[in-house]
Amino acid sequence: MRVFPLLLALCATLAVAHVSSGAAPLIPDVSIFYYPWYGTPARDGAWVHWTRPDTTSYASNYYPTRGLYSSSDARVVLAQMREIAAAGIQEVVSSWWGWGSPEDRRLPLVIWAARQAHVDVAAHIEPYPGRSVLTVQSDLEHLQQLGIKRFFVYQPSDIADADWAALRDSVRGIQLFAETTAIGHAAAAHFDGVYTYDIVNRGAGTYERFCKAAHKLKLLCFPSVGPGYDATRATGDTKIKPRRDGRTYDAMWKAAIDSKPDGVTITSYNEWHEGTQIEPARAGPPGNAAKLSYESYEGAYGLHGKAAQRAYLDRTHFWVRAFARSQRPDEPD
Repeated sequence: MRVFPLLLALCATLAVAHVSSGAAPLIPDVSIFYYPWYGTPARDGAWVHWTRPDTTSYASNYYPTRGLYSSSDARVVLAQMREIAAAGIQEVVSSWWGWGSPEDRRLPLVIWAARQAHVDVAAHIEPYPGRSVLTVQSDLEHLQQLGIKRFFVYQPSDIADADWAALRDSVRGIQLFAETTAIGHAAAAHFDGVYTYDIVNRGAGTYERFCKAAHKLKLLCFPSVGPGYDATRATGDTKIKPRRDGRTYDAMWKAAIDSKPDGVTITSYNEWHEGTQIEPARAGPPGNAAKLSYESYEGAYGLHGKAAQRAYLDRTHFWVRAFARSQRPDEPD
């Protein structure tokens, strides 16, 4: 008997018990973007997100150490949350594509697993079909019932600033952040802060200017750092940001900390399509029957073999502690 539906029902019940109060949420030092959208034939009836739509072509230049997993597998999600917590990250920002989407149905599991690992959960409200200010208002009510108080909005410009402002002014006890470098628009829309997400076009050299502009308009600033970008196998995108054995990640972290942000966001824990993930990776599946070539973390930070598979998670722990020291220099390490 499969016990996951019973577990999911329990997770939903526990989540609803943590209904939002009127108090504003605390600001985590470090948050990470998380994707609960992967599926396997055994658990979900088909390969979902591991292959290109309507094909059998593998959709990443990297291969997970834990293999091709299902995001509906409670054991996998709990292990992922524990990895995130062990790296010192305080919050996962779970990708969310509207009511009834696979990401919505799995959100109670993400919340349950995160709580077991003592990690907070925010929602990444994606540009799902038909998104409008009215649907987002309903989204916020629904997600608050699950105990979520922090919301990151991807591509907010598809809704007018005045509509965002009216919505934001009508809701208490939450924080709403815009993925944008148009700081004036974010302020006019009454967002609480801004983040960048994009680590290709919005790199280390832009953070100081970004945060200064945000702070000038009384907005919180959350620059996004990441290890690199390579989506050639998934989307054919020819833009690549090489990892340079960890030097790219280090440079972005240093610049983010130097920009005096209110928090740092990481792109990403497991966006395998775009190759921004820090989840452990290996050089390919056993046997590699498809004979595909894979990128790996081999050599990152001078590490090799199994140690290299966790290189970016372990390095994240270093940078999380460095950021904490910069924020609270008088506290003991």
